[in-house]
Amino acid sequence: MTPSLSSSKKTAGWAAALLLALATLLAYWETSPGARGLPLRILTSRPKGVMGTTCLLLIRVPPEEVKKGKRALSRAEAALRKVEAAMSSHLADSEISRLNAAPPARKVPLSPWTLQVLREARDLWKATGGAFDVTCRPLLLLWKKAARAGRLPTPREIRTARQASRWDLLELGARWARKKGAGLQVDLGGIAKGFGIDKALEAMKKTGVPAGLVDVGGDLRAFGPGTGPGGTWKVDVLDPFTRSPAGSLALREGAVCTSGGYFRYVEIQGKRYSHILDPRTGRPARAASSVTLLGKEAARTDAWATALAVLGPQGLPLLQRQKGLEALVVTGTREKPRFLLTPGMKALYRPGP
Repeated sequence: MTPSLSSSKKTAGWAAALLLALATLLAYWETSPGARGLPLRILTSRPKGVMGTTCLLLIRVPPEEVKKGKRALSRAEAALRKVEAAMSSHLADSEISRLNAAPPARKVPLSPWTLQVLREARDLWKATGGAFDVTCRPLLLLWKKAARAGRLPTPREIRTARQASRWDLLELGARWARKKGAGLQVDLGGIAKGFGIDKALEAMKKTGVPAGLVDVGGDLRAFGPGTGPGGTWKVDVLDPFTRSPAGSLALREGAVCTSGGYFRYVEIQGKRYSHILDPRTGRPARAASSVTLLGKEAARTDAWATALAVLGPQGLPLLQRQKGLEALVVTGTREKPRFLLTPGMKALYRPGP
């Protein structure tokens, strides 16, 4: 994982990194037909205080199924809040906070969802060669403390924090987890939001609505006929240097997640440092200005976007060995930006506003 220096979640400012094109949502009625040839009505909800960032829930239903649509929105929000309540390291009574506070060797009971995310995070740590690591919260805390003091962490401090950020210090059981070292701390910020998006979308689908979208902090997942041209979901991607639309994606179904340090950073002694840390070095990542990933599930897509922000272009061959993931990586400078796209992303990406 690449933790944030100010939060394990992407805040409202960071949400601007990936914007859903909402112009068509301003209309109360959508003219494109649904599966039964009827106009689909758009219902939206913008829950406050979800994972410390912005949130948009949207569903499309036939006019006679408005009650079902409202139920879908309510259940989607409940799923998001359930994930946050269990996995946020910023909530003192969450399962992850209890694990972080527990002494070594104590078994801490965890819910199936939390254990599922931890196991997926462990697999991703292996797959990314350590570029994604949820055990590196000690590094996050170190850089936050140093930023408040207006100084860089010393090499010794970084080395100590890295020694505490190790997967071999965390044991996962069937219904519990336990630490093997007092300094171990877990932060699921690089994957829990995506997992929450997945669970919210699953909740929508279970109500039987034909189409929907979940957007949390600019990361999103959608299904069914969209509000854009040809029944797609139009997703704008920003240029990290100008903060204006560089292009858009025509999404049929799936997840789009962005990671990068251009909207969120920390300034120490007059120099800006990315909020994304490289767990392998303990220092801010510098390999890419932004990474946008397309995948099937938001949790996996979110985590790989985080990892690729650390790995940069050199991580593209590794990513392309993974099934179902496509990427757009932006490097270079404001004067000479460089856009690198995988073949599948090229087929969906349209440059220009």
